[in-house]
Amino acid sequence: MKKTMSRREFVGAFGAVAGMLALAGCGSSQGGNKAASSAAASTEAAGSYTLVTDGKLTIGMSPDFPPFENMENGEYVGLDVELAKDIAEKLGLEVEYKNLQFDAIIPAVAAGGQVDLGMSGITVDPDRQKQVDFSDTYYVDDQCIVTMKSNADVTADDQSALNASGIVIAVQSGTTGETYAQENFPNATTQPYGNATDCFAAMQAGQANAVITNKAVGNQMVASAYTDAQVIKEIATGEEYAAAVSKDNTALIDAVNDAIKQLQDDGTLDNLYAKYLG
Repeated sequence: MKKTMSRREFVGAFGAVAGMLALAGCGSSQGGNKAASSAAASTEAAGSYTLVTDGKLTIGMSPDFPPFENMENGEYVGLDVELAKDIAEKLGLEVEYKNLQFDAIIPAVAAGGQVDLGMSGITVDPDRQKQVDFSDTYYVDDQCIVTMKSNADVTADDQSALNASGIVIAVQSGTTGETYAQENFPNATTQPYGNATDCFAAMQAGQANAVITNKAVGNQMVASAYTDAQVIKEIATGEEYAAAVSKDNTALIDAVNDAIKQLQDDGTLDNLYAKYLG
């Protein structure tokens, strides 16, 4: 699905957690040490950051962005879904997912009271950083242009046919794909949809000439549900995915970064990449 995967080293601080583990290690048995350490971490975490619901990490996501998040048989699945659960477990919390349209996630995080984190293939960008804070990066993605295989006007070497009056480019509302389409194909109509599936369905139905979306999502879509379409062009944008957190909840950022670092170090992130991105 992906020829290459761009990653950056994740940064996290373990000082406080290491201190608790060292103290807990004074117990008489290995099992007791683990239990004491977990309880100490949970107690400190609960007193340092706020949660929408005690004992739960509530995640806002738009589950129509495979392979990061999707719904299958009524269940949340995907890289972000598993990563959110793993982060919650590191914090001694249960996880709860809240289904939101993508362009509603950042406002929900910023407003507080609805979700603790936004995790939905969210790219860190300056406009979003004005509203929320972000965790350390957990994945780096690019953009891509998708067309129907029958569209001979657009090729890997020349996409200029898309920059014309009467051309419709489908994008997911509020995404970096929408921004890319507006900036690079100003003569076309950029048509936003609430989710990725609607974008591809519109193109397949002849209501759009192309879809612009993140590369991992485009590759997943054409490999599974839309085999009559193709990724015609990959664009190296180097977009960093991270969890969005309220600016008023800085302690939660620290805790999430700590968990991400642990998941990087213990190989969990690499396993998720292999499982969902090939």
